[in-house]
Amino acid sequence: MFTLKQRGDTLIEVLFAFSIMSLVVVGAMAVMNQGTAASQRALETTIVRQEIDAQATTLRFLHDAYVAAFQPGATYDVNTPAGQWVAMTASLTSTTASSLTACPWPRPNSSFITDPVNAKFFPQSSQKLQQPTTFSQLTYDASNKVLNTADGIWIEGIRSQSNGDQNQNNTRYIDFHIYACWDSPGDGPKATLGTIVRLYEPRG
Repeated sequence: MFTLKQRGDTLIEVLFAFSIMSLVVVGAMAVMNQGTAASQRALETTIVRQEIDAQATTLRFLHDAYVAAFQPGATYDVNTPAGQWVAMTASLTSTTASSLTACPWPRPNSSFITDPVNAKFFPQSSQKLQQPTTFSQLTYDASNKVLNTADGIWIEGIRSQSNGDQNQNNTRYIDFHIYACWDSPGDGPKATLGTIVRLYEPRG
């Protein structure tokens, strides 16, 4: 039973308790936000890595088709994988790859992308290379599986340099730098991924 001798909480004590509770709630929310951002970042990295692997697989497929069909002085139907390889390698003009840390935009003129679904190559002039709105990925027309855009992912091909050693000149190769760059969750720096695929050209 309440009596006049019982003492209630003062205003200062109430404010102090409220402040402590607020700090606990804010801290818990910050930890939850960091955990959510880390999970989102891990998911995006996994998906982008799969996109990069698909680009590497497509490059190897086009290269293998060209090697299988190779004959000195032959021409190839551009609608075939071997013809796509010839068109793709003919578009290479850069002598050095750009720095991924800079996430350059617009992409270098010789940049391109491949379509893993249809085994096609698209140069930068095709307007397929776009800045990402979320993370690096290829987007398709759902109705007929036509590549719409390559968001924040691109390839730069660099040919081997001429060398005084004739044996090295006979072993020509192309280094394909596959890059991805997008805004990571939260306020951190841009997320980047990349790899290099070296493919050798037949000579004859």
